[in-house]
Amino acid sequence: MSVHSENAVLTHQVAFIQGGSRGIGAAIAKRLAKNGAIVALTYNSSPDHANKVVKEIEVAGGRALAIRADSADAEAIKDAIQLTVKTFNRLDILVNNAGVLAIAPLADFSLEDFDRTLAINVRSVFVAAQEAVKYMTDGGRIINIGSTNAERMPFAGGGPYAMSKSALVGLTKGLARDLGPRGITINNVQPGPVDTDMNPANSDFADSLRAMMPIGRYGKDEEIAGFVAYLASPEAAYITGASLTIDGGFAA
Repeated sequence: MSVHSENAVLTHQVAFIQGGSRGIGAAIAKRLAKNGAIVALTYNSSPDHANKVVKEIEVAGGRALAIRADSADAEAIKDAIQLTVKTFNRLDILVNNAGVLAIAPLADFSLEDFDRTLAINVRSVFVAAQEAVKYMTDGGRIINIGSTNAERMPFAGGGPYAMSKSALVGLTKGLARDLGPRGITINNVQPGPVDTDMNPANSDFADSLRAMMPIGRYGKDEEIAGFVAYLASPEAAYITGASLTIDGGFAA
C-alpha cells in the first residue's frame, strides 16, 4: 500500500472506522488511507492487529489512529468519535463495520447473545451516526457494513444475525431522509462470504457456501474495501439510502 496523488480523492478528509483492526475493517482503513484520508479506527480486543494497520498506513505516508472502544458500549463509541475530532479537527466519513455473528438453534440461542447481536450490529450503528453527524462536514459519507444475509439466510441458526443486518436496511433508508438536506449520504454495503480469519475460505462451511454462489469463490476483503472507497468518494454523491450487495451472486 502506498499513498499516490492520482488516487488521493479523499485528501484532507478524516474517516472514522468502527471496527477497523481486522478483516474487512482493516482493508477499508488501508484503502481509504491510500485514497488520501486520515483514518481513525476502533478495536476492542485486538490491539496488535490495530497497531499493525496504523503502522502500515504510516509507513505508506498516511496518518492513522487506533482507539480502543467496545462497540457494545454507547459511551465508548461517542468518546472515540470525539477523540477523533479533537485529534484531527474534523470528520468526513463514518464506516460502521463492527459486527458479531452468533449461530445457534432457536431453542439454544441465549438472550445474552441476542442482545449483544443487536447492541453491536444495530445499536452501535445508530449511536455512531447520531454522534458523528454533530461534527461531520456537509457532504459527508456514512457507510454501514451489512450482510447479504439480510436478503438470504440459507442455513438454520442465523435468524438473529439476519434480522440485525435486515434492520440496517430500514435504518439506512430512514437516515437518508434525515441527512439528505446536508448532502450527507448514507448507504449500506452487503457483503457475501469474504475470506477473513473469522470466515476462512478453506473450511467445510465455506465449501457449502461456495456451492450457492454463481462466481463460485469467496470474496476478498480488498474488493469490499474498493466498493466502500467508491461510496466515500465524490463520484458517489448521488447514491444514498441504498443497500448494495457485493456477494458473488449469493443472493441471486
